[in-house]
Amino acid sequence: MRFSELRVLDFCWVGAGAFVTRLLADLGADVIKVESHAHPDNLRLSGPHKSGARHLEGSGYFASRNTNKKSIALNMGRPEARALAKQLARKCSVVTNNFRPGIMERWGLGYEELAAADPSLIYLSMPMQGSSGPNKSYIGFGSTIAAISGLVEMSGSPERAPIGTGTHYPDHVPNPGHALVGLLAAIFHRARTGEGQYIELAQLESTVNLMGPGILRYSACGTLPRREGNRRNGSAPCGVFPCAGEDVWCAIEIESDTGWQALGDVLGRPQWMTDPRLGTLMGRSADIDAVEKKLAQETRRLQADALVAALQARGVASSVVETSRDVMEDRQLNARGYWREIDHAEMGRITVNVPPFFATEEGRKREPGPPPLLGEQTREIATTLLGLSESECTRLMNEQVLW
Repeated sequence: MRFSELRVLDFCWVGAGAFVTRLLADLGADVIKVESHAHPDNLRLSGPHKSGARHLEGSGYFASRNTNKKSIALNMGRPEARALAKQLARKCSVVTNNFRPGIMERWGLGYEELAAADPSLIYLSMPMQGSSGPNKSYIGFGSTIAAISGLVEMSGSPERAPIGTGTHYPDHVPNPGHALVGLLAAIFHRARTGEGQYIELAQLESTVNLMGPGILRYSACGTLPRREGNRRNGSAPCGVFPCAGEDVWCAIEIESDTGWQALGDVLGRPQWMTDPRLGTLMGRSADIDAVEKKLAQETRRLQADALVAALQARGVASSVVETSRDVMEDRQLNARGYWREIDHAEMGRITVNVPPFFATEEGRKREPGPPPLLGEQTREIATTLLGLSESECTRLMNEQVLW
């Protein structure tokens, strides 16, 4: 099976769902994004914005979630647009959405109706809390899901209020990751059997999958997980420590007694580290607050890059805590081709991230294409896939059906 053989009708907006279909597009699938000027993807309004670009066309966030896609402007509030969307769905092998339950059905685009015409259809739905149950109509984003799932409560230092993950983590990792794996499994299954599938990914359930140890602990012992900050069972010390300079930090995790000895060697064997009680995990863990406080005094006098390089050379898990600019300039990420510059019709030359895996075309790595302007391919899709004439397209655009 080739991804270039897939055509996806994409009703996913904002983060998690759009990331799934972006990955398919990056791998070669023909992904057609549905939105309209009446109801544009909310992500187009999210920063950072490129100055000088038109409204709805300058979002870097939108760009990173929608590379290689096409955009058709279908005003789904109009019956004619819904009829065209249904016709377009019959031309596609995959249909995706992350709306609340019932919306696609009201448009005549539910799985049962579409699969009746094409049993090989793969249909992905990503409601926040599933399509049944008392909370099925609730909507939200990654931050909402993190709070409801308990992920926020588990994030932060034990002596402070929970702070969460600092980003809409469910939108970036668990939900698109689980959905993509399910979608790929269905695609490969259809390639073998010809059978389509309906995939429902409740985003709350997907996020809860990250919390297995805490859930098992509560189920077995009745004990709620407590916030541990940067610490982790089986490692001591484990945290983020200040280095020379203003707001410069490095992460260090000592996973073995040998690692502790290596840390001491790199730091010049300060007197307090020679205490034999600290030579074991149990001994360090028993007085961990004091150990990490003293360690911070040692790291504060050293340059982060040099310290991390010396620790890594000794097999100690360590890394500089990077700013956004540092991440963009990271040599390892750039060596892996994680960042690419592409041309955008409104923003000019922009940088987007690409996945660590890639597709090839004629033996060459497939490069990312730009995200679409709103409705950029409307006329092309309407004439080639829907069979409309140029005059019909113009009429429907003037009537704000294709708009």
